[in-house]
Amino acid sequence: MASMEPAVAEPAQDEPAVTPDPVPVPGPGDGDRGRHRLPKQRTVSRGSTVLGVAAMAAVGAGGVAAAQGKSPVPVSVPDLVPEGVKQAFTGESAEQSAQPAAADEPVAVADPGEALRNRILAQVDQQKSAAERAELEKRAAAEAKEAAARRVREEAEAKRQAVAEAARKAEAERIAKLARSYVKPVASYTPSSHFGEVSSLWATTHTGQDFAAPTGTPVTAVHSGTITSAGWAGSYGYRIVLRLDDGTELWFCHLSSMVRTSGQVTTGDVIGRVGATGNVTGPHLHLEVRPDGGAPIDPVGWLAERGLTV
Repeated sequence: MASMEPAVAEPAQDEPAVTPDPVPVPGPGDGDRGRHRLPKQRTVSRGSTVLGVAAMAAVGAGGVAAAQGKSPVPVSVPDLVPEGVKQAFTGESAEQSAQPAAADEPVAVADPGEALRNRILAQVDQQKSAAERAELEKRAAAEAKEAAARRVREEAEAKRQAVAEAARKAEAERIAKLARSYVKPVASYTPSSHFGEVSSLWATTHTGQDFAAPTGTPVTAVHSGTITSAGWAGSYGYRIVLRLDDGTELWFCHLSSMVRTSGQVTTGDVIGRVGATGNVTGPHLHLEVRPDGGAPIDPVGWLAERGLTV
């Protein structure tokens, strides 16, 4: 059985024996030669020998431990051991041995409270995001609804304006058509005295065309123009003078009443009513046509030129 005691190394055979130097005996006249000399210091070779012995002892101890199946005994080599020898036994360089041994890092253990806090914060963020998203969707839906209602209102207003514009245009076209057209002064009548006839009732020949009709029968403007005169006119009775755009004057005489006495009128507008005022034998409308306000011409021919037959 192997002994656990480290083997003692025998001294090296080749180590030279150390012998003290002979002390000289002082003689007469030597002076300082009588002083004692110090012995010589031992050299480093002895230290190297000791270190070698220690290293061999360490190797022996390690071998014994390995033979017994145990872990090798850690060997601490003094700093005085040469680098080559130390690295041969320890397996590490000077730089590696100079580094401090790293302590085992502790394993991080999850804190249940911190994990719960993180989950709560995550849920709060998710709920906040969901609430914001819901608010945005609600706002977008409201804006879309308002936009749709606004479109409906705008379409209704546009339709109303279109209808109003169409009606306005239709009325304008109607008026324009009437303005370009001519109508008879009385819708229902009987022709009586004609232009140029001679009678004791007139100082000269008859200057117009008579339309016999009951008193109160509406009298209308033959064409669009401006009423320049309305009132009593002697033998003409109540008279209205209508001036057309081309300067022609139309005289409506013997009226029982006057509906329009001034201003613009359009073709077909009622301006008065049939009567028997002035120098007459019965109710009728006396119509005269005077181009540029001058001498009268035959109303029947003038109306015929405009598509009207009396």
